[in-house]
Amino acid sequence: MTDILPNESSATPPLVVRQNPDIKYLGKLLGDVIRSYGGEELYRRTEYIRSTSVDRHRGVADADAIDPGLDALSLDETTAFVRGFMLFSLLANLAEDRQGVAAEEGATVAEAITKLAAEGVDEKAVLALLDDALIAPVLTAHPTEVRRKSMIDHKARIAELLLMKDAGADNTPEGDVLDEAIMRQIALLWQTRPLRRERLFVTDEVQISQSYMRDVFLPVLPKLYGKWEKVLGARLPNFLKLGSWIGGDRDGNPFVDADAMREALSRAAETVIGYYLARIHAMGAELSISTELAAVPDEVLALAEASGDDAPSRKDEPYRRALSGIYARLSATHLKLCGHVPGRPSPIMAEPYDNPQQLREDLVTLAHGLRAGGKGVFATSGALGRLIRTVELFGFHLATLDMRQNSRIHERVVAELLAEAGVETDYLSLDEETRVKILRQELANNRPLVSPWINYSEETAKELSILHAATEAHEQYGPDVIVNYNISNGETVSDILEVYVLLMEAGLYRASADDKAAPTCPIMAVPLFETVADLENAPQVMTDFFALPEMHALTRTRGAQEVMIGYSDSNKDGGYLTSTWSLFKASQALTPVFEQAGVKMQLFHGRGGAVGRGGGSAFGAIKAQPKGTVDGRIRITEQGEVIAAKYGTMAVAEANLEAMTSAVLLRSLEPDPSDKKVQASFADAMDAISQTAFAEYRDLVYGKDSFRTFFRQMTPLTEIAKLKIGSRPASRTKSDKIEDLRAIPWVFSWAQARVMLPGWYGVGQALTAFDDTQKLKDMAQSWPFFQASLSNMEMVLAKSDMGIAARYAELVEDKAVREHYFNRIRSGWEQTRDILLEITDQPHLLAKSPALFNSIELRLPYIEPLNHLQIELMKRLRAGEEDSRIGEGIQLSLNAIATALRNSG
Repeated sequence: MTDILPNESSATPPLVVRQNPDIKYLGKLLGDVIRSYGGEELYRRTEYIRSTSVDRHRGVADADAIDPGLDALSLDETTAFVRGFMLFSLLANLAEDRQGVAAEEGATVAEAITKLAAEGVDEKAVLALLDDALIAPVLTAHPTEVRRKSMIDHKARIAELLLMKDAGADNTPEGDVLDEAIMRQIALLWQTRPLRRERLFVTDEVQISQSYMRDVFLPVLPKLYGKWEKVLGARLPNFLKLGSWIGGDRDGNPFVDADAMREALSRAAETVIGYYLARIHAMGAELSISTELAAVPDEVLALAEASGDDAPSRKDEPYRRALSGIYARLSATHLKLCGHVPGRPSPIMAEPYDNPQQLREDLVTLAHGLRAGGKGVFATSGALGRLIRTVELFGFHLATLDMRQNSRIHERVVAELLAEAGVETDYLSLDEETRVKILRQELANNRPLVSPWINYSEETAKELSILHAATEAHEQYGPDVIVNYNISNGETVSDILEVYVLLMEAGLYRASADDKAAPTCPIMAVPLFETVADLENAPQVMTDFFALPEMHALTRTRGAQEVMIGYSDSNKDGGYLTSTWSLFKASQALTPVFEQAGVKMQLFHGRGGAVGRGGGSAFGAIKAQPKGTVDGRIRITEQGEVIAAKYGTMAVAEANLEAMTSAVLLRSLEPDPSDKKVQASFADAMDAISQTAFAEYRDLVYGKDSFRTFFRQMTPLTEIAKLKIGSRPASRTKSDKIEDLRAIPWVFSWAQARVMLPGWYGVGQALTAFDDTQKLKDMAQSWPFFQASLSNMEMVLAKSDMGIAARYAELVEDKAVREHYFNRIRSGWEQTRDILLEITDQPHLLAKSPALFNSIELRLPYIEPLNHLQIELMKRLRAGEEDSRIGEGIQLSLNAIATALRNSG
């Protein structure tokens, strides 16, 4: 793999694919590793397939005349070949991240401040916004990360070594030659098993996510705050925080229970307290200030005296003694919250901290003492200042854990509690109005429904158990540990009230004894509107919710109410364009509802990695939100392979977190120059276009049952379900209906088959049918929403390939079914491509996005052979061949294609 791609392509029209020097360097090392460890024959076969595939894409030879050499591979050679191409894609991802391929203009806070200043928005307005802001990426465990953590760790080490090389070093700090150290990591990748043998458990997902939190988020967030404070000249409030679903999201996951949540929280505490202990130990080694040479405030001396550190060698070193005491108390806190002493226990017996605020107070005492000593270098924040910020952001809980469950389970549990308590024997048969009346009566007093003398069903007992675990968590870790309770399939007001009734049973929701006072609850019930119909109904649900005096009082006291909007299921339900437009309109329609209630709106965007699940540029997506729907507050899910892509290294994480923050500032504060009449005209056009796209999509996907068979036979859905990539099943039920299939395998399957149908189908037909092409061009030129929608769709079209998809279609057994559906899909793809190029005035896809074009074009020659191998292996598996290497080859190809496509799940 010594010559990845030439600088010029002779295809028609001529397209320039630029070399990335890192890719060329890493590709050469990978080729050397394959030759050394796979043998000369494997290297030559791999190189032949690579070069012929590249030639096909360059157009230097007719594709039909090229023998790709795939048929000559044995099963052992096939798996080795797939691993080689997968590793190339992994290294290409690393190289692109280093070169800032995904960087977007204006995506730093400094640039946002400059732009806002030019538009008359000063820094005071920015600081005022941030004073009540919340920006939170929320890590979830949705199973689209196909790589083992070991693979990701080796990749991260290569990134570290390349940074040393950038700095001009020839050797590592340990004395190894850098080039050899990098090659050693690539050799380790080659010899590391890429596939998991066992299905992931919740504890595995917790461990993986917390490694990102420890290695990336803990050091990066304080660094970003320090950077932004230099720009704004003031200490900023803690508006950018980290969230997680892992260990609290039990919707469709039977393995998340009270014990799983306790384990997740305990491990989080172990991670963050261990991080604090390491930092305090390091500061103790550094802060050797002596009372004989420096004035030390009484507060620091008092902290030193109370530390329990009586070592004669440190008698005149109060900062070290104080840090010894802080370390001892943290060590005791570790024992209290995690059940065991830390790896480096303190020899001093001490009382644990009751809460992280006490730890912060001790650290602030030391910081004030250092600053009081003069106006020199100690006046700056430094490591101690960063640690104080870290404690403020992460506490003893590391990341705020969301709880989530399906509304159908809530209503069954509440129905059982009401029946057993003699309140209502058949709650499930009641209409919405009567349900709300009964639930409000229960919430008006603090009388429990649950009796210790009643044996409840397994489902109810499990739900009550995890709610009581949430109460324990608040007592142990503080109020920031669990703040939100997300309600899947949130369709009605009663869905929200049921959660508060359950929280009341755990002692978290408390009615006020005074009719004029508001009830209290440290956990907010958050409705998740997922389908197109739910999104349309969301404004009315929230209007009715705020009309309840006790709920209005609760939300006013809290200051904000969150609403979650789901991208994945709305897309599977109504197609790409209708989904994005429904989300836009729902957000827009919710704004006046919240304004009238006098409550801040906080939208939680349930985005996935693929465009079909809301993926794409977060910077562009936030800037494209309707005016008034962000206002400094937003939460966004980060799922599956996106976590590694966006937060795999500190540098990449820093860039992505800053882009998110910059976009929030711009969307919240930037004046909206658009003409309201023009915007209304655009919205009317989108309504018409969306209706056509919806009808086209629904007719294809849900029109006839035969489409289910076509989808399941054409795509590797069945094979994907066998991947050990998540702790939850691929389908919500045992049904083969698309309605019951989870959005993740739905999108993932189409991506593997290179169709990417959820990211574009129906759009081309709808845009072509619209009779005002000039208006479409105007919308593409000046409307951020339409621009972002087309941009994401364009990326999907560029990654799809109808030629390869046609080969997958050959897997469909019924010829008539195959031809009917695939011809329709191919025609729709061509329509979509053609109309997009027309209204964006481009000669080819991504002509105006050269970096992204370069990234995708670089990969295509490496993806195509993988697709062909996957198809052949699927044929053999489905024909009944039982060789285990066939299944392994398919699993490896799924891994390799997903790695190459990046945001495919």
